[in-house]
Amino acid sequence: MSGNNIVVDTNLLIYVLGGNKHVAGFLEKKELFISVITEMELLGLYDVSPAGIKAIKNIIHDCFLVELNSEIRNLAVSLKQKNKIKLPDAIIAATAMHLNFTLFTADKKFSKIKNLNCIILEI
Repeated sequence: MSGNNIVVDTNLLIYVLGGNKHVAGFLEKKELFISVITEMELLGLYDVSPAGIKAIKNIIHDCFLVELNSEIRNLAVSLKQKNKIKLPDAIIAATAMHLNFTLFTADKKFSKIKNLNCIILEI
């Protein structure tokens, strides 16, 4: 693994799917890791065309999928107890912390999580 390993929040992948070339270019040449929560959020998007589902599956296929384990679960619970965040966000943050990778997101609320290495992209 190299210094190009990052955890990607769901919102950035949604921007890529929507054709945002700035975000797509930013993620290029990086090893992308996603939480199982991101996979579920993407596959669960409402009213997506068959072509859209195929594009989602292609993006997921290009990422390393990180399943929940006891360390991520425990860390997510702790983050949820200490921060006013939703459970999916706590799991995504815990995934990045567990892997010791930077989380890339467009969601500013992640900046409030102590000990989370996070880069917030302005979209």
